[in-house]
Amino acid sequence: MAALDGLLRSEGTAVAKTLVVVGAGPGLGMGVARAFGRNGFQVGLISRSEKKLDALVAELAGLGVTAAAFPADILDRGALAAALAAAQSALGPVDVLEFSPSPTGPITHAAQTTVASAAAQYELQVLGAVTAVGQVLPDMRARGDGALLLTTGVSSRIPAPFLANVGMAMAGLRNWAHALHAELKPQGVYVGTVTIASGIVPGDGEADPEAIGARYYRMYQRRDRAEEVIGDLDAFQALVDGAGADGGSEAAHATAGATSLESA
Repeated sequence: MAALDGLLRSEGTAVAKTLVVVGAGPGLGMGVARAFGRNGFQVGLISRSEKKLDALVAELAGLGVTAAAFPADILDRGALAAALAAAQSALGPVDVLEFSPSPTGPITHAAQTTVASAAAQYELQVLGAVTAVGQVLPDMRARGDGALLLTTGVSSRIPAPFLANVGMAMAGLRNWAHALHAELKPQGVYVGTVTIASGIVPGDGEADPEAIGARYYRMYQRRDRAEEVIGDLDAFQALVDGAGADGGSEAAHATAGATSLESA
């Protein structure tokens, strides 16, 4: 039976709280969705592929979780805002927004980064997050409650020459998340950022999607920190240090899971 953490009481009737996952996929996104769903939340899923979303919704339904799909390309800010508006209309106010799209497009080395390759990641990670937050934050502030969980990869913390354009964007998102945390805490809105410093691998300890999802839920419950790190930052720093002057193609391959947030 789902816990009552995700339930509100209104005139004697239990009403489920709502989680919306932006960038939903079978790895991280579904780990988070299952964790919140087990605790009484209904779930909205947003990503580009309607077919894949329908399969994820069916999986959640099989677990007894109320879920719905809202297809949108995160790079299309109008479509993303419309999908979030549709989720709010169908499921009610968004209590928790989780943002974790996988990097798309070329991932460039530092010296090969161009305006186009930097802008592509910035559009996805930073402007996508700003769009999503902008759609749900006004209602959260009006209610004096809500949570924003913004996900980045390890290159947001540790500069990696072979992940340069992704790191630029994710570092910007992490910075903004910390600023939001400080500004919105007095208003009752919790903001946390999660840095994924590992692959996402079913059955692999803390890298398992179920374990990761549980970490997100505990972070939401406790609201006692601005950032959570999943994985080993020191191990990644050692990998960067050992990558060599060639830009670290082997290191980039080895850490693909850390930059592809839906790799499972």
